[in-house]
Amino acid sequence: MKKSLIALAFGTLALGMSEFVMMGILPDIARSLGVTIPEAGHLISAYALGVCFGAPLMVLLARKRPLKQILLALTTLIFLGNLCAALSPNYWTLLLMRFVSGLPHGAFFGVGSIVAERVADEGRRAEAVSIMVVGMTVANLFGVPLGTYMSGILTWRVTFAIVAVWGTIATLLVRLWVPALPPLPDTGLKGQFRFLRKAGPWLVLASVMLGNGGIFCWYSYVSPLMIHVSGFQPERLTLIVMLAGFGMFAGNLIGGHYADRFTPERVVRCTLAVATLSLVGIFFAARIPMLSVALMCLTTGCLFCVSSPQQLLILENSRGGEMLGAALVQVAFNLGNALGAYIGGLPIEHGLGYQYTTLPGALFTLLGMVAVMIYIHKYYRPVRHAER
Repeated sequence: MKKSLIALAFGTLALGMSEFVMMGILPDIARSLGVTIPEAGHLISAYALGVCFGAPLMVLLARKRPLKQILLALTTLIFLGNLCAALSPNYWTLLLMRFVSGLPHGAFFGVGSIVAERVADEGRRAEAVSIMVVGMTVANLFGVPLGTYMSGILTWRVTFAIVAVWGTIATLLVRLWVPALPPLPDTGLKGQFRFLRKAGPWLVLASVMLGNGGIFCWYSYVSPLMIHVSGFQPERLTLIVMLAGFGMFAGNLIGGHYADRFTPERVVRCTLAVATLSLVGIFFAARIPMLSVALMCLTTGCLFCVSSPQQLLILENSRGGEMLGAALVQVAFNLGNALGAYIGGLPIEHGLGYQYTTLPGALFTLLGMVAVMIYIHKYYRPVRHAER
């Protein structure tokens, strides 16, 4: 395994922990800073806004700079944002620091995907991107439970400090292990956005937002579903969350492997089909504890099985604006998070059980699959997976 890909994985691990650990430490922050749970929830939204704002900002500020130099700046920002979050004296400062912490997220995935593609061995581009993304899945498997535990026994500030330390490690590894790569060809500011005139990139981004949004309709409420519908005791939730993280870890590696063997768009199409069926399965089987957990692992596996294939698809469809295109995948991912959490909450607000969150989710993943099928019909080239 190339050391440069390991360095990128350390960066995505820090980002994954920074993004997802908030779900576990939200009550601790609300209690510590004297705000309500909904007000503390704005800290999640602030991070997502930072992700969305950071992608175009990266194009404006860094499009002419060497790729390694951009990565070093982004990992430094991960460190600074989370260190300042750990030291925040009040809610409003923490809200601002959450926004700052989100700025490098989409940019890192964008530049990291390009670097991974360039250093990959022949015919293993998707696998290289999946190794970079594996840090995000390890964050969900180990980092988020660790951060939640440390917040509970010490303070939530320690959790952000851990992420800051990880950002420092990522900076060091990028400096040591990522080779010096020239900047992308300068196509001008307008040239960076030119690829958005075509339908292909929009179909890829739609599949990201709809597929991710559909799974998050259910996953946003997986904890109360497991307690109130599947019948697990609250103390089992840490193990359940770790199993969900294992599904993400395995799904990411499987997606990268088969995207190289077949094609990225075929993997995305099949995975979203499986996600649709598994969400419907959860609706009917949520009251059967072991089956509910098995379907949970399958569904979270689908969430990351499409990650590296979708990153490659957007790179193929954004030549001349690859940096922006790869970052926009993360924007679509986070928009899917927000949309899924909102839509998934509607059945609950109307008095239905938590298993009903899967029905709008299945509709979303089905629409995401339709977007990919349209893409395949218009843009599919059988030899693409062998290209560099």
